[in-house]
Amino acid sequence: MIEDRSILVTGGAGFVGSHLVDRLIESNRVTVLDNFSSGKMEFLEGHNSDTKFGLIEADLLDQEAVEAALVGKDLVFHLAANPDVKIGAEDTRTHLDQNVIATYNLLESMRKTGVSEIAFTSTSTVYGEAKVAPTPEDYGPLLPISLYGASKLACEALISAFCSTFEMRSWIFRFANIVGERGTHGVIVDFIKKLENDPKTLEILGSGRQRKSYLLVDDCVDAMIFSLAAASDRVNVFNIGSKDSVDVTEIADVVAEKMGLEGVRYRYTGGIDGRGWRGDVKTMLLSIEAMERLGWTPRFNSRQSIEAAVEALLNRR
Repeated sequence: MIEDRSILVTGGAGFVGSHLVDRLIESNRVTVLDNFSSGKMEFLEGHNSDTKFGLIEADLLDQEAVEAALVGKDLVFHLAANPDVKIGAEDTRTHLDQNVIATYNLLESMRKTGVSEIAFTSTSTVYGEAKVAPTPEDYGPLLPISLYGASKLACEALISAFCSTFEMRSWIFRFANIVGERGTHGVIVDFIKKLENDPKTLEILGSGRQRKSYLLVDDCVDAMIFSLAAASDRVNVFNIGSKDSVDVTEIADVVAEKMGLEGVRYRYTGGIDGRGWRGDVKTMLLSIEAMERLGWTPRFNSRQSIEAAVEALLNRR
């Protein structure tokens, strides 16, 4: 458990961030810093009257605002980032600014204000097209194939270097695909929107055989909080995911079924070598043995996570 801490959550109005805030505020004082480029105020509405909650609308590229937000804090959960993997093939600057430079500004502000602990949400895409599956944390070399993956790997390197140079401590989480209530992007959200517009035909990017691991957001938040209490190295790196995988066509089947649709015709775009877009890793399965050794294991497998996420998203529409 994390208790009686003063915590800054960057990107706390986002999908994973808002679920994390829900959990942290039970026993801590939590301030969210978000520029609301993708986060939503409605995700935090339940906390507005809580005296343990604070909200700062600011951008991590504004270092003065970041330093002010850190005053009095003793722990940072850094989730703010541009999560759109596809955009890197069209705009090569976005992930540099919003992920790498933003993370540097945060770390430098932490150094100046004396905040020494950071938990960072990274991604399975740092592994690129790993030749070992399930892929462990010590797999290498890490050769990402998307600018998003490259930016997250650069953030990991900056965090590691700051920790070693300035006696800070970090927890780095390499996520599988996280799904669930409040999801704002990704394959499930894409399929629901498309089928609402045309319940007879569904465009599926790539071959439909891309196979990856999915984890329900509740399990993801549990894993993050659990690891902070259970691991205390200078730099702690953990994969967070489920122990199996599903392919894109199976996800389409689940979405169509949960929407009560029959006879939906799938139209595959084919993509580049079966990929959904440039930088799309076709197969991903993370080893979670390190987290299991700490004592954590997910409650839901990939299929169950997908099913629960689809139900939650449809219930909010």
